[in-house]
Amino acid sequence: MDTITAATAFAALSQPLRLDVFRRLVVAGDAGMLAGEIAEALDTKQNTMSANLAALRHAGLIRSTREGRAIRYHADHDGIRRLLGFLLEDCCGGHPDRCRPLISELTCC
Repeated sequence: MDTITAATAFAALSQPLRLDVFRRLVVAGDAGMLAGEIAEALDTKQNTMSANLAALRHAGLIRSTREGRAIRYHADHDGIRRLLGFLLEDCCGGHPDRCRPLISELTCC
């Protein structure tokens, strides 16, 4: 990941509604959520949600699949991994043992 791509991801997450959407999709896991379900859960209008979902998708943080006329959204684990890898790329000045506690906290159980 390069600096521009990382900055795009951070810009997408810097808006509170988008951050809430992203966090909900992370919690939803593999099942993901339909666009309407996300809008309802966050008490937001469908058209507002569409614009925010598009920004997160453009940033590489979420992905979508079509189910008939509906669209299901999922957290993009590869995108998240790339962003975290970018942040930790030069972690601890070449001493990976210093980073182990941080990496352990980021690793799913």
